[in-house]
Amino acid sequence: MAVLTQTSFHPKTIGDFSVGDSFAFKRVVSDADVRAFAQVSGDHNPIHLDDEYAKSTRFGGRIAHGALLVAFISKVLGMDLPGLGAVYLSQAIEFLKPVYVGDEIEVRVRVDQVDREQRVLSISNEITSSRGHAVARGLSKIKLPRVQSNG
Repeated sequence: MAVLTQTSFHPKTIGDFSVGDSFAFKRVVSDADVRAFAQVSGDHNPIHLDDEYAKSTRFGGRIAHGALLVAFISKVLGMDLPGLGAVYLSQAIEFLKPVYVGDEIEVRVRVDQVDREQRVLSISNEITSSRGHAVARGLSKIKLPRVQSNG
């Protein structure tokens, strides 16, 4: 992984994007991810952390926090597409199915709309599970930096 320095930081601008641009990545949602998110967020709901309790629920096991899934979308938007320099303006999300601790997920984003005047991208996002179904869908609005002169 490259270490960013001021000289290596070159954010993309609105002109770099077109409708249909997309990016996807896969990740296993680990016990460590869920516990770290609980620690940072303060959400210690036993459905996420306690095996015995979670087994007694309608889910039959521990599930990841929905907001943790949104954090994985944030990772893509801030680091991959559109990437460095992008600012998250909004997120609408619908949670469709649970993600269990240990599931592999795939986060996919796609540019749906490019507003060149406002420098805003509308980006659809979908998370699917290795269990074979969509677990979350949403729409993000992202602001991109201005074109900067070299002088």
